[in-house]
Amino acid sequence: WGVKTYLPCDVSSDAEIKQTFSDLSSEWDGLDSVIHAVGFAPREELDGEFVDVTSREGFQIAHDVSSYSFIGLAKEAKQLMEGRNGSLLTLSYLGSQMTLPNYNVMGVAKAALESSVRYLSSDLGKKGIRVNAISAGPMRTLSGAGVGGAREIFNYAEKFSPLSGKLSLDNIGSAGLYLLSDLSLGVTGEIHYVDLGYNTIGMPKPE
Repeated sequence: WGVKTYLPCDVSSDAEIKQTFSDLSSEWDGLDSVIHAVGFAPREELDGEFVDVTSREGFQIAHDVSSYSFIGLAKEAKQLMEGRNGSLLTLSYLGSQMTLPNYNVMGVAKAALESSVRYLSSDLGKKGIRVNAISAGPMRTLSGAGVGGAREIFNYAEKFSPLSGKLSLDNIGSAGLYLLSDLSLGVTGEIHYVDLGYNTIGMPKPE
């Protein structure tokens, strides 16, 4: 893509976030979009009963990296985005709204992330900055594989989603393009599901 600038940024460090946007401001006169695609919880928190495996430290790590970091990025990005129809986009998952096997503390962190989307959209709207999230369905990705029983979750979603077939990266990318572009100038504070309709299913039809 001809990218010339690569900057390290540990999103658990306010100093590194600030430095990243300072470095960007020295090269660019503004910023059109930020994609927050970061999430983490210790592996041992994602396999077993939520009540048993969730530790205080794991809870704090999951929320810091997966949720607060989006607020930290928005705080530093807003000056570069003002007046440009800017768009902030983050990634969530259905585990924020209902329980899923082994998703555990990440579900709670994603719920906090989705709430942050709404509060940030309220604050930043006056600057012309939109804030949204994509809630993607289960996919065979590196991060998805970190959740215990991931294969069974993938197979179940694929079998019972209203739209048949496998969810693709192109499906997610197309939705992201819409939310980052001027096509969505009237959209903010939304959690946009891209999951072949799986989130609409309360109980699959009996076979």
